Amino acid sequence: MDLHFGDSKPTDEERAAIDGLLGPPESSWEGAARDEMRAADLRWARGGREARERRDLLLPGLHAVNDRIGWISEGALDYLCRRLTVPPAEAYGVATFYAMFSVKPRPATVLHVCTDLACAAAGAAELCAGVEARLGPGSGVGVERGPCLGLCERAPAVLAVRAGDPVRTAVSAPTTVARAAEAASAPGSAPEEPPAAFAVPQAGDPSLVLLSRVGVVHPASLDDYRAHGGYAALRRAFALGPAGVIREVTDAGLVGRGGAAFPTGRKWQATASQPDRPHYLVCNADESEPGTFKDRVVMEGDPYALVEAMTIAAYAVGAHKGYLYLRGEYPRALRRMEHAIGQARARGLLGEDVLGQGYAFDIEIRRGAGAYICGEETALFNSIEGYRGEPRSKPPFPVEKGLFGKPTAENNVETLVNVLPILTRGAEAYAAIGTPGSTGPKLYCVSGSVDRPGIYELPFGATLGELLESAGVREGLRAVLLGGAAGGFVRPDELDIPLTFEGTRAAGTTLGSGVVMAFDDTVPLPRLLLRIAEFFRDESCGQCVPCRVGTVRQEEALHRIAERRGAAAADDIALLREVGRAMRDASICGLGQTAWNAVESAIDRLGAYE
Repeated sequence: MDLHFGDSKPTDEERAAIDGLLGPPESSWEGAARDEMRAADLRWARGGREARERRDLLLPGLHAVNDRIGWISEGALDYLCRRLTVPPAEAYGVATFYAMFSVKPRPATVLHVCTDLACAAAGAAELCAGVEARLGPGSGVGVERGPCLGLCERAPAVLAVRAGDPVRTAVSAPTTVARAAEAASAPGSAPEEPPAAFAVPQAGDPSLVLLSRVGVVHPASLDDYRAHGGYAALRRAFALGPAGVIREVTDAGLVGRGGAAFPTGRKWQATASQPDRPHYLVCNADESEPGTFKDRVVMEGDPYALVEAMTIAAYAVGAHKGYLYLRGEYPRALRRMEHAIGQARARGLLGEDVLGQGYAFDIEIRRGAGAYICGEETALFNSIEGYRGEPRSKPPFPVEKGLFGKPTAENNVETLVNVLPILTRGAEAYAAIGTPGSTGPKLYCVSGSVDRPGIYELPFGATLGELLESAGVREGLRAVLLGGAAGGFVRPDELDIPLTFEGTRAAGTTLGSGVVMAFDDTVPLPRLLLRIAEFFRDESCGQCVPCRVGTVRQEEALHRIAERRGAAAADDIALLREVGRAMRDASICGLGQTAWNAVESAIDRLGAYE
């Protein structure tokens, strides 16, 4: 392995950031200062294999530098590479993969302005122009337009990040130019965000299952959580045993809530039965689909529920280590989950002997850094391992060879918290909710042209019209986007679609992760489609040709026809169909396979360019 280190040196601050994570270096080989007593230790590598086995600390190391300094210099990258024995070229490829990192100098304070669908409909273009005019050169603030921040119920939104020790953040949503500038001027001192229950219009409703504690239980209090039924599910899990837990989850009919709808019990059983050890559990909390924010609300409003659910899942599949991969754009969720994990560990609910049952399990949080593709499970594994977040070809499947090449069960936040009512109520009672083909409750992220945006919990089988009526859909409804940017549009006369996996499939659309975005006739549809195309172009990892080239060609064609209609656009629409079919048939992962869906549905169902 040829390391090819450069001559650049880290600053004292950069060195301190990395050493704070990894500990002080033990030799000059790792970058320690040379002196006469230690000069000889450069003749051989000390702990090379051991250092390489710590490559998974590359992403946390990049975060450490970026958080402290605001960007990652060549000297800092070289020093981090020496500490981990990672080739600098590979580490550079990782650092440049993520939108939240910068390898070029930038101000210590960065204001991320969301320009995605919900914010675009709420005036993000005007907001960006105003903020950029107000915070120009010399302001000490870098303004960066970016994808969805997961704050769609409070659009338009900004996230301010100020580098330092500690890093400081501020969220302003819904925001104005003045409020955005205020957030950027003093991150960390701005008023606390509204409580998580603000995003749950049904908060306090006794019929709620998954959201029953949001707005009722103090999210920082473990005692409050336990007083409201917390850890009853884990106790029943220990009484049932791993096989019994898997049987309950299977009988309940729980399927993945991230969009793929794969049976959870089958995934857990396949992982548990693998002879290779160790097994891992990964919670995918990197919800980056535009319009999706349900997992953020659960982590902010009921963090102990996720800790308990992860413990149950790990027990079922025989894992003793769990990773929570959390979106880098979710600072409050990060704080809440860190606190909840720390409290659970201190009270014997995580660690070497969970609840005195002789079962060891612990959770480690890994922060994402702004990459939609890392929502794909194998790309997420690569990201944790310290590589570019590019999807792997399947087979082998993660249940056989997942994280670190070991059997891995991966589920998102909503899927995992569904396990709690399955165990406390029983599989039969849980399966009685919803429909035979789609059991249980479902969380929907409603935003756009509605009076009461937020997270709604309804049993599977409710219609799209019923959901929108609950949210207060406005007059002049033009279209509804189901499933986010990777989903599809439906017309206002199709609101009787049942919100089930089989119902949306029969209607020629998708439920996806539960995104429901309403757009009235004041929202320019061609501009939305162009934003979707820009999103997929930016977020394509570039690994496969159909997606890498197809997303660019899709955006180019939409630019050409943006001001044209009818026959003038016919050739480009035909080209879009050809490119879309190629991406759907030949892309490695779901990003390329779904990048054409929303545009296709807008053309065919809405007549977007007629």
